[in-house]
Amino acid sequence: MYDLVIIGGSISGVAAAIYAVRRKLNFVLISKDIGGEVLLSGEIYNYPGIPGTDGVKMTEAFREQFKYYDMPAEEGVEVTSVSQKDGAHVIAAKDESGKEKTYKTKAVIVATGIHPRRLGVPGEKEFYLKGVTSCTVCDGPLFKGKVTATIGAGNSALESAIMMAGIASKVYVLSNKPKSEGRGFPKGDAILVDKVLAAPNVEVFYEATTQEIKGDKAVSGVVYKDKAGKTKEIAVQGVMVHIGFIPNSQFIDCVEKDKAGQIITDKLARTSCDGIFAAGDVTNIPYKQIAIAGGEGVTACLSAIDYLNKKK
Repeated sequence: MYDLVIIGGSISGVAAAIYAVRRKLNFVLISKDIGGEVLLSGEIYNYPGIPGTDGVKMTEAFREQFKYYDMPAEEGVEVTSVSQKDGAHVIAAKDESGKEKTYKTKAVIVATGIHPRRLGVPGEKEFYLKGVTSCTVCDGPLFKGKVTATIGAGNSALESAIMMAGIASKVYVLSNKPKSEGRGFPKGDAILVDKVLAAPNVEVFYEATTQEIKGDKAVSGVVYKDKAGKTKEIAVQGVMVHIGFIPNSQFIDCVEKDKAGQIITDKLARTSCDGIFAAGDVTNIPYKQIAIAGGEGVTACLSAIDYLNKKK
């Protein structure tokens, strides 16, 4: 029986684990991978105390902290369900080989984050990792000197376009928003929008709705409809899809969620299920930022500790 099981290996889970190990709890962190969406982040300049880094370097720092604290962590574990029995929480999971695992614990922190939303158009699935990617940081360098398209209207799309502007010969950006709304990126940071619009090899198409990703053995083009409803096609070798994310909360049913599937928490990271806490992007916190997710992980762990202290 564990005191605490932390589900998720991105910044919320790592932050919670640091506090758990310092309090000498009997706990374990379990996760499919370490880093999560942080690993897929491009340049990071908004984390306090770190003038500049990126997702890969930050994930490496997570691993260094695991070693420093000799942290109990199991990577390659996917949770399939969380249930309650005899006053404890029972976590069912499986490892990369498909072997089933079970964890019994007094408290749980869900810090599983989010995953990329798909376009759902013909060619997207067929050409995934054959020119189509949701991780520009991972796959962008493969398109050096080529023509690429980034699809999206938020910060992740803007970061993708900025990165590709320094790699590709030409970068198209397909935003489904009108130019009148935040210059086509109503939820994007102004400084990122400025960089995209100033890049000489970047061209933005506004009110563009992607219809199909074309190709033979690899991507060769993107078909979209413009604001007049006219179908057009651009020749590209790479397509970066950045249209938002979906919470990784499907494995747990006992907690209250909103319509988007986000776990609803209070200011102490408590969920509607006694002894289960949640932190980071998987929750309904209004701002999905790395610094906030880290702080939420700390809050969740301190709340879990308080819960364990009061538990008979």
